[in-house]
Order: sequence, then C-alpha cells, then structure tokens
Amino acid sequence: MSVAAPYKHFADRETLLAQLATKGYREQQDRFAAALGVSEDPVEQLAAFASAYVRFAAEEPALFDVTFHAGLDKSRFADLAAAGDEVARLLLPVSGRLAPDQDNAFDLLLRVASAAHGLAVFLRQDLFGTNDGALTDAEKKAARTARDIAQRYSG
Repeated sequence: MSVAAPYKHFADRETLLAQLATKGYREQQDRFAAALGVSEDPVEQLAAFASAYVRFAAEEPALFDVTFHAGLDKSRFADLAAAGDEVARLLLPVSGRLAPDQDNAFDLLLRVASAAHGLAVFLRQDLFGTNDGALTDAEKKAARTARDIAQRYSG
C-alpha cells in the first residue's frame, strides 16, 4: 500500500482522521452502553462507565488517540460531531438522575469523564506499571474515583 492510497477514499488527512474518530466514538458508545447495564444505581453506572473508559484507552489506543488528540474541528465533520453527541446523550441521563439540574448533570459527567481520561492517559504512560495487573488497577481507580465524585451529588 502506498502512502497516497488512503486518499483515494478520503479527501484529505483530516477527513480520514475524522472517520476514525467517529469509529472511536461509536465503539465507546457500545462499550459504555454495556457498562451502564451492570446496575440500576447511577453511582455504580458512572463507576462502570469510568472503568470502561480506561479499558477502551488500553484496548484501542489508536482510536483513543485519534478521537481525543487529533485536534479535529467537529464543525467540519457532521458525523463526528453527531457521534460525540450520541455518547453524551447516552451518559447524561445517568448523571441527571443524581443531579437533576441540566448544568449540574453535565458538570458531574464532565468530572467523572475527566478523571477517567486522566487515569487512562496515566495508564498509557505506564504510571501504573507494565505488569498484567496495571489495567485492572487503573480500572479500579477510575471506578473508585467516579464513585467518590458521584456520591457528592447523590446527597
């Protein structure tokens, strides 16, 4: 395959990356939906989401990187923006059960996702070691952190 081969299918590099990032969001949505199904308790659902977020970063590093670090302008790519919005629409009702005010629900989701993202990046940088238990350890840390954050909203 030549360097130019992908451009037979995509207008430019950013269009190719946007397609991959869209795939990344769709994969996340599938994983996060499955994670939410583990419990009816919104605190536990957010913990499961955080854990799944870390696992996605570990198992799909290329998709994770292109989704979050490619610097794509979502206003140029409607499918990419829609895929990201679908992930938010999946998760916001969960945080909304703990923080019924829309702004607070978004704030809660943002805090949990930010913590999970940070732990995912730390895992990818081997801050939890390189042994077989590093992923499990990072997932537990993400779930615990999400619980701590979410419980502040649950009264």
